[in-house]
Amino acid sequence: MASHCKFWLPRKNRFCAVPPLNNSSFCGNHTQRSDGQWIPCPIDPTHSVLEENLQSHLNRCPLLKQAQSLLRQPYYQKGVNAGGEEDEEETPKSSGVKDSSVTSEMKRNSVYAMSVPEFSKLIAKIKSIHASICNDIQDSFKIPEACSIWTNRQVDKKLPYQERHVLQQASILGNLEDFGVLKKSCASSNAVKHCDSNRVCENDNDVSAVVEFGAGRGYLTQMLADCYGIKKVLLVERRAYKLKADRSLRQKESLTLERLRIDIEDLNLNRVEPLQGVAYIAIGKHLCGPATDMTLRCCIREQCCQVIAAEAQDCFYFSGLAIATCCHHLCQWKNYINKRYISDLGFTKEDFHVISWFTSWAVDADHGSNFSGTECMTQQEIMSEMKEFALDSEVRGVGEIVRDMQPIDRAVLGFMCKDIIDTGRLMWVKARGLESQLVKYVPCSISPENRLLVASYKKRS
Repeated sequence: MASHCKFWLPRKNRFCAVPPLNNSSFCGNHTQRSDGQWIPCPIDPTHSVLEENLQSHLNRCPLLKQAQSLLRQPYYQKGVNAGGEEDEEETPKSSGVKDSSVTSEMKRNSVYAMSVPEFSKLIAKIKSIHASICNDIQDSFKIPEACSIWTNRQVDKKLPYQERHVLQQASILGNLEDFGVLKKSCASSNAVKHCDSNRVCENDNDVSAVVEFGAGRGYLTQMLADCYGIKKVLLVERRAYKLKADRSLRQKESLTLERLRIDIEDLNLNRVEPLQGVAYIAIGKHLCGPATDMTLRCCIREQCCQVIAAEAQDCFYFSGLAIATCCHHLCQWKNYINKRYISDLGFTKEDFHVISWFTSWAVDADHGSNFSGTECMTQQEIMSEMKEFALDSEVRGVGEIVRDMQPIDRAVLGFMCKDIIDTGRLMWVKARGLESQLVKYVPCSISPENRLLVASYKKRS
């Protein structure tokens, strides 16, 4: 039998070095797939299996034990934060696709299937609505003094350090501090000496725990633990990661850490024992697409408001949140938190999916220091643009028009669509009694995904 796979790698100018399978000249990655029906694994949809082998695969899937263990956890509740029929009842039904996930390819095809007048009318409507409801998103790039040990590179050299990520993390915490969720009494150049995670300041705030959603390796929480008085840390992440911050966090005395490997969609935070009777804040850096909506549902419920008002001791106390949104092109109608808002704007479910696809254009352009992200247009400019589209309709289709658009114009429209989606989230949070704000927490030159939703039950001092 050959000692290595016989698949030739042209870019590396050599054969694949992986050992071949038994009775084959190729490894598992390069063995030609069967012509049978391949379906997603019900346990872990990230990989697929032949339909004829499904039953035997389910008994030996690598994630079987993890899935069985998760089912036994009290905080696991399938689809509790997904949204669904109870949201649908608030809005009129529209014809089209069902509530199953709509892929980016499906969204693109629906755009290209539009007539040019329909396309131009939708773009004009997006720009008009953005100018009327999304014109107060302020720049809020704040680097608190408490985070100086990270921004000045005084942290453990073994910890990963990339300046752009550190600046984003610091600004998220700076906005939480500015919003009154994190106390400034702990923010000084000597914060680590006088207010580290091993003991709490005399005037420490009521927040003693943090829940990071979509935590990844957990370095946003690492900075928070290094710079503010946090007693408990809960990291929520559905994937496994190497080089996590967990090891350095566990070395801190008086800090308890728990990592939950679970999809945010299925997490009932009321049933997480370490949070019982504990004041906590929720944070998330770049919660992709519907993960933001699921996180909001997970944290903010009517019963939570009642518990906070009554100061019950057998539940948890939600104090505030800071969520950096991203990947709006992945948003789904079923999961979106504020369908009523979209409908009130005159958009249908199909329009929402088109708008979410437009958001991918936000990263098309060069995001230099002079790039503002959005440009307000007058009604006259919008009408002029519609006339240009009308002339194009005589000779071109939507696909050609999209391909010929300038990257900067596509990016501006993409940011407008992001703002419309995020403003709906902001309004939903405000309607539940929280003081909240949508800000640009870093310049586009650091990251084009620079919108931050910050909220608190407490008024700023």
